[in-house]
Amino acid sequence: MEITKETLIGDVLDMDVETAQFFFEIGMHCLGCPHSRGESIEDACAVHGTDADALVEKINAFLASKK
Repeated sequence: MEITKETLIGDVLDMDVETAQFFFEIGMHCLGCPHSRGESIEDACAVHGTDADALVEKINAFLASKK
């Protein structure tokens, strides 16, 4: 599955918990919060003032490297 800006954070974490590191790097430390698990990457990046496209690219590259 390829991650997009519309992908929910919870779905990304369920796919591979090691992706949490990329959220932590940009200041998203509330990954255990029920609200954050139902939030899209794009929405979360908007709230945290970060680039959603860059985060998606990092996560997809990480997941591809594990295949």
